[in-house]
Amino acid sequence: MLAASGDDGMSTVEYAIGTIAAAAFGAVLYQVVTGDDIVSALTGIIDDALATSV
Repeated sequence: MLAASGDDGMSTVEYAIGTIAAAAFGAVLYQVVTGDDIVSALTGIIDDALATSV
């Protein structure tokens, strides 16, 4: 039976791809959170909460 060969560096490539994917996800998440829609929605929620009477 022959041992498997040719997988040298495979885990390094997987870590590199995972790091790139995480950075891309972070960039997309940053764009979503800092977008005008999210800011205006959060502002509306806060304004509604402060305008309610107890």
